[in-house]
Amino acid sequence: MFKSHPFSSLLKEIEHISPHEIKGQIAGIQGLIIKIAGITRTLSLGDYCFIESKNGEKHPCEIIGFDENYAIAMPFKRMQQIGVGSIVTIAPQEGIIYPHVSWLGRVINALGEPVDGKGPLMKGEEGYAIHASPPMPHERRRLGKKFDLGVRAMNTFLTCCRGQRLGIFSGSGVGKTTLLGMVSRYSKADVNVVGLVGERGRELNEFIEKDLKEEGLQKSVIVVATSDESPLMRRQAAYLTLSLAEYFRDKELEVLCLLDSVTRFAMAMREIGLSLGEPPTTKGYTPSVFSELPKLLERAGPGMQNQGDITAFFTVLVEGDDTNEPISDAVRGILDGHVILNRKIAERGRFPAIDILRSLSRVLPDCNSAEENALITDARRHLSLYDDMAELVRLGAYRRGTSKEVDVAIDLNPALEQFLAQDKNNNISLEDGYKELEKILGRNAT
Repeated sequence: MFKSHPFSSLLKEIEHISPHEIKGQIAGIQGLIIKIAGITRTLSLGDYCFIESKNGEKHPCEIIGFDENYAIAMPFKRMQQIGVGSIVTIAPQEGIIYPHVSWLGRVINALGEPVDGKGPLMKGEEGYAIHASPPMPHERRRLGKKFDLGVRAMNTFLTCCRGQRLGIFSGSGVGKTTLLGMVSRYSKADVNVVGLVGERGRELNEFIEKDLKEEGLQKSVIVVATSDESPLMRRQAAYLTLSLAEYFRDKELEVLCLLDSVTRFAMAMREIGLSLGEPPTTKGYTPSVFSELPKLLERAGPGMQNQGDITAFFTVLVEGDDTNEPISDAVRGILDGHVILNRKIAERGRFPAIDILRSLSRVLPDCNSAEENALITDARRHLSLYDDMAELVRLGAYRRGTSKEVDVAIDLNPALEQFLAQDKNNNISLEDGYKELEKILGRNAT
């Protein structure tokens, strides 16, 4: 299924070699913006070009806009020894990646280059556009069967289906990366595609060795763009992550796409927009940020006929633990559910710190049986009652016997809290989760 002729990728590259080069030159540089003259009519938005420095090195750039007689470009990497008059060459093709199944277990950057020291990557036969459009809505299948995540709290209270897209909303240091690692290791996906956008440089190896581990890495491709890289690299890392997910989806595989984080993608888009002169709107975000978010997020989801599905988790780094800030609001309205991680829950030592009462999966209750829904509703009611009375209980102001329902909620709370907690090295299946919850509530869900 995955075998190809050893020379097929080489022949593919030869086909895309242009018989001639089109060149222009730099007319001005302002911050991250480079003005190119002489080839404006030949270029279009999203085209790639190379700027030649004085030492002969070629630096990749992308055309992000136009200004009168100039094309506006932004570099992917830090550039040195360039100036007005430096030669610009149009790249023979724009925004195309050639994935291959041998990329599993590898770490690449936003340009599709290996950064793990394991040698060059094999090129596939078919090119995939980095800035691809989502599938046509009427051609997509409906969401598939339940998707076992291996995380007990999510499997039961926030049941996920194949092709569903969920957001994980969290402040910094509340455990979202650890939760992503658990899902990537324990889910029943055939392939993981992990995008680390704007992460701290030290976190890559930490995520691989501590959270993903060898068992998760072997079925994963990791795309990384650290916080010190250009906004164009951080933006492209998110797009490339979805392109790789689409490649494996087209192989009729079940793909789990993890993107951490959408907020840093939005910040990169804001930097690019402000550099182009876009007006800042809510909290400084430019209008293009909110138009690009659905274009990115809608690429995940159920595939068409004879395709697999892309089940996706997108993390949102909420500012000041405010889940109603602009990016959170926009993302929550696009996705099929949201998982809220609560700092107060993390502070009392319960991980994953999922706030069940504020989290939601939009496939419920349709994906469950009537018995399972009754079980979840009962558990949620007990958690809600305890949450309402918790302050009075701690202060000793509640007198036992005042309300039978509250008494039951108080009695069940320690067991429910223990149920929601899970060591990151434990894998708990869908079936086992429902059985444990049934035992706690003393009911029969079957």
